[in-house]
Amino acid sequence: MRKKLDRREFVGAAIAAPALASAASARGAAAARRPNVLFILADDLGWGDLSCYGRPDYRTPNLDALAREGTRFTDAYSASPVCTPTRCAFVTGRYPARTAVGLEEPLSWKKQLTEQRRDVGLPPEHPTVASLLKAAGYRTALVGKWHLGYLPKYGPLKSGFEEFFGIMSGGATYFTHKDANDEPDFFEGEVPVERAGYMTDLLTGRAVEYLARRRDDERPFYLSLHYTAPHWPWEGPGDAAAVKSGALGYAGMTAGGSLEAYAAMMKSLDDGVGRVLRALKGARLERDTLVVFTSDNGGERFSFNWPFSGKKFELLEGGLRVPAVVRWPGVVPANRVSRQVAVTMDWTATILAAAGAKADPAHPLDGEDLLPVVRGTRAPFERTLFWRHNKQSAARKGRWKYYRPDDKSEFLFDLSVDEREQADFKAARRAEFESLRAEYARWESQMLPPKG
Repeated sequence: MRKKLDRREFVGAAIAAPALASAASARGAAAARRPNVLFILADDLGWGDLSCYGRPDYRTPNLDALAREGTRFTDAYSASPVCTPTRCAFVTGRYPARTAVGLEEPLSWKKQLTEQRRDVGLPPEHPTVASLLKAAGYRTALVGKWHLGYLPKYGPLKSGFEEFFGIMSGGATYFTHKDANDEPDFFEGEVPVERAGYMTDLLTGRAVEYLARRRDDERPFYLSLHYTAPHWPWEGPGDAAAVKSGALGYAGMTAGGSLEAYAAMMKSLDDGVGRVLRALKGARLERDTLVVFTSDNGGERFSFNWPFSGKKFELLEGGLRVPAVVRWPGVVPANRVSRQVAVTMDWTATILAAAGAKADPAHPLDGEDLLPVVRGTRAPFERTLFWRHNKQSAARKGRWKYYRPDDKSEFLFDLSVDEREQADFKAARRAEFESLRAEYARWESQMLPPKG
């Protein structure tokens, strides 16, 4: 099934050599400009939750179109199988376990942290993708979910973003915009606000309004649009009458739901992305904007993580493998599929490189600039990636994946023939198993120890 999807992406891709040379020249000229950046992050979106990745029961036409207009990655990963660490990895460009907040799996709601007398968040002095781009002359804004610490000490405006409109916690209801403790969680900058409407629509509307303001701005912009969809609670746009109220707690926030509600949430997300992309085009900014779309981890209950096993909170492929699309007209080839292995921190490195911004030498990036691979000036390359979540450990190098689900078991999977991770090769390929296990141990020795 997956090979058929990839072949469809390449239908009609044969181009004569002169046309290729002309296209390469045009891409070179476009890449010389500093692009605007639109980074779109979905929440708990599984690898197969877009129809261009194989979702069978609904369609995502706007995201499918984005994939046709750019390059779609088949082997993109999140830095973690859960929210906070991945967001920390993107914002800092580094492995989550390099910072204390990245050890939160995920960060609790504000009330719980207060009761526990814990002070944790992304330190304002830590360089971020926003602060580095701002220093390079970019306008910066975050619309959507933060989940990296609470006011008054932590927040987007303290970490390089000039504007913020969204939620601070890991999850809020779509209609009342309250967290699991029934506390309001919607902010304009650092001021709590009340807004009537469905969360996905409100975030889309603010992103559209932001792009309209950028039309005649001489400075390039970086807009991070971090949707809360399709993260629980399972509330579609038509579910306002059935919304629960009060302090729901985790159990109440994750209760209920259906495939129909999930499909409605996804349709709303897809429609929202379509509105934002049309606003970008309407503002005559489309060709000057690098767009990246991905997810913070694999899907949960109603996701379609096919063809993988595992889900959110697990270091199996279903918890880590995510969709990813890159579009930059005139620079990134259209209607291409890349099997380059990618991870969250790569989007940070790619964005900074495209913008001509430099990383802080005291906080070197763990990601790679993938634009040369996408543009064809660098061949796809092998790399080793590492993950740690609770008692689980994992590493991928080429076709091989080392996986330790607990303190008692270890596995070696061959992803080239077994993406569902069913067959253990550690006895048959002992050298590869020992080598990758040793590489993981060396990496872990450079990280902060696990929390607790």
